[in-house]
Amino acid sequence: MKLITAIIQPFRLDEVKTALRELGINGLTVTEASGSGRQRGHTEVYRGAEYQVDLVPKVRVEIVVEDADAEPVIEAVVRAAHTGRIGDGKVWVVPVETVVRVRTGQRAPDAL
Repeated sequence: MKLITAIIQPFRLDEVKTALRELGINGLTVTEASGSGRQRGHTEVYRGAEYQVDLVPKVRVEIVVEDADAEPVIEAVVRAAHTGRIGDGKVWVVPVETVVRVRTGQRAPDAL
């Protein structure tokens, strides 16, 4: 199994969820996040005073899938989150040793 984590632009979340649903992926976790990379934040003006916003709002999406499903899910997320502008985000994958559904005690792959 693999844990796929994607940091994306908040306004692309609906497109990513739709792309995952089309692949039959229903389970995901979404968390509000903030960070900086090449985008490096931006300057804003509030009541005439200029200030630097160093951390940009993002959304973190996490999906656990079987190994065979990892590549199609990665491609779907990248395709749905892509705008072609700086700050589109990142996707990374790490192995998952086991998954247990708390309610039933089922273990993977039944727990997915």
